[in-house]
Amino acid sequence: MSKHEIIGGHVHLYKRTPDAKYWQCAAFVNGRNHRVSTKMEGITQAQDFAEEWYLELKGKLHRGELRDKRKAGEKTFRYAANAYYKEFQALTAGERSPIYVGAHRTRLDNHILPFMGDKVVSEISPGLVQQYRIHRHEKAMARWGHPPARNTVHQEIVVIRQVLKAAVRYRWLDAMPDLSEPYKKSGKISHRAWFSPDEYKQLYEATRERAKHPKKIRYKHESEQLHDFVLFMANTGLRPDEAKRLQYRDVTVAFDEGLKETILEIEVRGKRGIGYCKSMPGAVEPFKRLMKRNKPKPDDVIFAKRQRGIFDNVLKELGLKKDRDGQARTAYSLRHTYICLRLMEGADIYAIAKNCRTSVEMIEKYYASHLKNTLDTTAINVRKARAAHGLPPEGKPKRPKGKTKKTTRKSRS
Repeated sequence: MSKHEIIGGHVHLYKRTPDAKYWQCAAFVNGRNHRVSTKMEGITQAQDFAEEWYLELKGKLHRGELRDKRKAGEKTFRYAANAYYKEFQALTAGERSPIYVGAHRTRLDNHILPFMGDKVVSEISPGLVQQYRIHRHEKAMARWGHPPARNTVHQEIVVIRQVLKAAVRYRWLDAMPDLSEPYKKSGKISHRAWFSPDEYKQLYEATRERAKHPKKIRYKHESEQLHDFVLFMANTGLRPDEAKRLQYRDVTVAFDEGLKETILEIEVRGKRGIGYCKSMPGAVEPFKRLMKRNKPKPDDVIFAKRQRGIFDNVLKELGLKKDRDGQARTAYSLRHTYICLRLMEGADIYAIAKNCRTSVEMIEKYYASHLKNTLDTTAINVRKARAAHGLPPEGKPKRPKGKTKKTTRKSRS
């Protein structure tokens, strides 16, 4: 291996292999060996580069910008990230989706570690995190022509925060820095794509017509399944993943004493574990048709085949694929429709949250905020009993200006 020493032996120039293209240089400064590639093929140019590089290292040392991380006993962010992910992967096994856990690893490898992996954990300051936000913005603009989604960067900051919390637990970091976003805008009121009553009627009438008269005879079974799927989902409020796991033995046809009608009692298995749901009466007939059509065993899945393709085709034909805000409608929109229709009918928000296995806060944020039926007119249009703006109370005419009531006094005799 070719090797040269310059500046009194303080800097070494070498090639890793005899056939290597570029010269490498190394220097021992402040108790640590520093290495870098000169990117030069000729020895003279490599020597010039190595001299400038060494003088720059010495300048950083005198200015206090260079310190021995290993000597100080500090851990790098990369080291802390690997320790965090190891415990996160082990402790969330069976509790969190493997896709969600893997997404954290992807965020670390693709974006976070290339930017701050070599920093020690004490250098992760609010300013550095703000520089990371700027870096992600500039990188996305250069590649895609638009900034990254707000939630995308938010999830990455969540991962950074969790890594730093792990560093605090292991006493590699004294305290958590403030990672809150400056200049944060107030979040807009948003809603999830759903079908209004007229749109929902248009949808189920179209699926019913397709079930009776499919475009091709071989699509008859799928069309009938789709029609019952739409009615079942919009009358139960199940999530698509819950419907995918649902077996016939999980559903019981029962008579509800409160409604005096027949409903479905469903044992749901989904992302929130095991829960229970009581359907609207409109889900009973579709379920009975599914039973009659498929002649299932108790452990058969009700919707074994996903209806995504044919469902999307129906929505596109009807012009219902996107709502007026440009949000795409999917099978999840049937759940949103169930919640919105129940709210419009005046159902108790807590009861809906419990039946849909979600929280009242989620319903208030994404559903109740944009439904006019949730506003009580009698509570809003309140009128004071006293006259307003100088107007007299109703039934009492206003006395003309400048005229006063005449008073008489009886003369004493």
